[in-house]
Amino acid sequence: MRQIAEYLYIKKKDPNTPETKWLKYMHGINRISILMFLFALIFLFIKLVFLKK
Repeated sequence: MRQIAEYLYIKKKDPNTPETKWLKYMHGINRISILMFLFALIFLFIKLVFLKK
């Protein structure tokens, strides 16, 4: 849960954790996928609530 909070910029990163180039790439990809998932949920919610026929 702490890691997700860090991805969404809710919680600050621990300055004592080691950072490598590949770890930064992995965290960047994870951040993109979480944000895309949240965008899709918001899109589906709007589509279901406001675009009923």
